[in-house]
Amino acid sequence: MTSQETTTAAEMEETIARISSHKGVEGVMIMNREGAIIQSTLDEDKAKTHSVALSELTAKASHVVGLLDQNDELTFLRIRSKQREIMVSPDKGFILVVLQNPNISEE
Repeated sequence: MTSQETTTAAEMEETIARISSHKGVEGVMIMNREGAIIQSTLDEDKAKTHSVALSELTAKASHVVGLLDQNDELTFLRIRSKQREIMVSPDKGFILVVLQNPNISEE
């Protein structure tokens, strides 16, 4: 493992730990653009289900943004339902996903 890969892995772990500490966060996942899971706090089955669906949705949303304006790109996607909020932050090589319960009150 190169020092660049080690730094990246350490940064990913630190990011996951920091985000996971927020109230209401149910899971954090980092995957590549194709949906392969790199790191996740979700159980394996849930992570696989979410990675497939959200990588496809992210690709479609990116495509729509590009169709509407060729000079624009998707930077963030937020999906909210009655029970959950899913936040997706795509980057060049990775997709960061955060699942949280929006109904937990901040005290």
